[in-house]
Amino acid sequence: MSFFAILRSIYEGFGITAAVATLGLLFAIPFAVIAGVLQHFATGPLRWMVTAVIEFWRSSSVIVLLYAFYYTLPAFGIFLSGITVGAMVLGFNIGGYGSQSVRAALQSLNKGQREAGLALGLSRFDVLRLIELPQAITAMFPTFINQAIQLIKGTTLVSLIALTDMTFRAKQISELGYNPVGIYSALALSYLILCYPVTIFGRQVERRFATRKAR
Repeated sequence: MSFFAILRSIYEGFGITAAVATLGLLFAIPFAVIAGVLQHFATGPLRWMVTAVIEFWRSSSVIVLLYAFYYTLPAFGIFLSGITVGAMVLGFNIGGYGSQSVRAALQSLNKGQREAGLALGLSRFDVLRLIELPQAITAMFPTFINQAIQLIKGTTLVSLIALTDMTFRAKQISELGYNPVGIYSALALSYLILCYPVTIFGRQVERRFATRKAR
């Protein structure tokens, strides 16, 4: 089997990989923003609860969580597709790390801006929405791009719950003929092709942010 035939066969799993990565971002981004904001502003028991949730998703093994949610939830009458489970676990895991970027970005802002906004009659939520988060996005963005790439690469794990993603297809091909160099070189190239455009996009957006800041 030629290298390009292997590559073409691996890309038959592209749809699953793309679906898990895209849905994973839909879990990761809101979770990161909401958890990061709450951890920054909340106090007392609420802050402890938010921190506990973040640390659960950050500190737990992704592989264990994939197995746990995929195989144990049906016992409680909850049936989720493999794509949903994979996206949820990867998304919340990456979102847990992203929440710390959100928290750190908010902490780095000058508190005088918040006080000025409140003095002008804005509510605390409006100060966050109109003043603080727009500035924090610039600081968060490079980290978010890196975490998006980590999420895409993390989709290799969903083959463990029998999703026919690109990694699963590579395993299937390896069962047909022993060619580890060709198969896994093609798989590595496939993920490079997926991740590199995200890197380029991130650099372009960073340049736009830098240009706006210089004006």
